[in-house]
Amino acid sequence: MLKPYFRCFMEAGTDEAGRGCLAGPVTAAAVILPEGFRHPMLNDSKKLSAAQREILAPMIRKEALTYAIAHVGPQEIDRINILKASIEAMHRALSQLDPAPEAIAVDGNRFIPFGDVPHECLIKGDGRFLNIAAASVLAKTERDRYMERIHATHPEYQWAKNKGYPTTEHREALARLGPTPYHRKSFRLLPEQLKFQF
Repeated sequence: MLKPYFRCFMEAGTDEAGRGCLAGPVTAAAVILPEGFRHPMLNDSKKLSAAQREILAPMIRKEALTYAIAHVGPQEIDRINILKASIEAMHRALSQLDPAPEAIAVDGNRFIPFGDVPHECLIKGDGRFLNIAAASVLAKTERDRYMERIHATHPEYQWAKNKGYPTTEHREALARLGPTPYHRKSFRLLPEQLKFQF
């Protein structure tokens, strides 16, 4: 069972979904959970089934002291790179929290400071700490819903099924039809996409 990660009572967990996709936004959530919050099912969203995530998401929304979700779209990803877009999505989610966080627990090993709020990067934090896991579930479920909505605009890419990830079918449709406005035109899974470029 995951444990809380509290340096202070009003600590937000934050995580993103969709970083490795070819299409659609990168989506982040930030969540502040109440003291004493527990749920035996809650885990890294990637380790949960879609059905489990759909059970957890409304419960997290109901029980959280505050939460927020934010998207950064393909054009902005192309402009600033996927790592900075992921962090920007986290910042946008954090900026919507009311009350504001007093500390931030970030999934992963890279972050840009959010104002003067102290933060800590926690590798695989979504599989270790409840507030980050809760954020991972909200980010994943909200992004999946977004991809299901836009599926109707370009059903040949099967976004309702693959959610924009680089499946064989998705790549074949890209080769046959070319990119849509929802695709990340500059996106390459290359080392330079995982570095800061200021």
